[in-house]
Amino acid sequence: MKGNVRPMRESDLDALAELERQCFSTPWSFKALKDELTNDHAVFLVYAGPNDAPLGYVGMHYVLDEGYIANVAVAPQARRQGVASSLLHALQTRAKALGLSFITLEVRRQNTGAIALYKTLGFAQMGVRRHFYTLPDDDALIMTKFLA
Repeated sequence: MKGNVRPMRESDLDALAELERQCFSTPWSFKALKDELTNDHAVFLVYAGPNDAPLGYVGMHYVLDEGYIANVAVAPQARRQGVASSLLHALQTRAKALGLSFITLEVRRQNTGAIALYKTLGFAQMGVRRHFYTLPDDDALIMTKFLA
């Protein structure tokens, strides 16, 4: 899919809050997303398609040399078209520039498509968080990619 990855901006927030509602059973609010714009230890990137409309986003928090991916979300109509891969490649580049040793995330055990994507990008399963997700109940796989 044709588009570009760029930093999240305030003008994206309405679309991203709607994307959250489409993708997650416990979505982030507009305010939670807005708060990340001024978080000095966060990187939030948007995949902007035609007319600069957000088709997906990724958010990461970091401390010392550790990166924790909070969310990866792609609009249903833009899935399986390279949006998530583009976002994660751009995030990895940013993480390396910040001197991070690794980036890590949790993913629903039942989300086999996302797990397969993360594996192709070099993430490996490092553990399990039992009953991490609700609505529906599911375990989280902890997946990590070492950058150094």
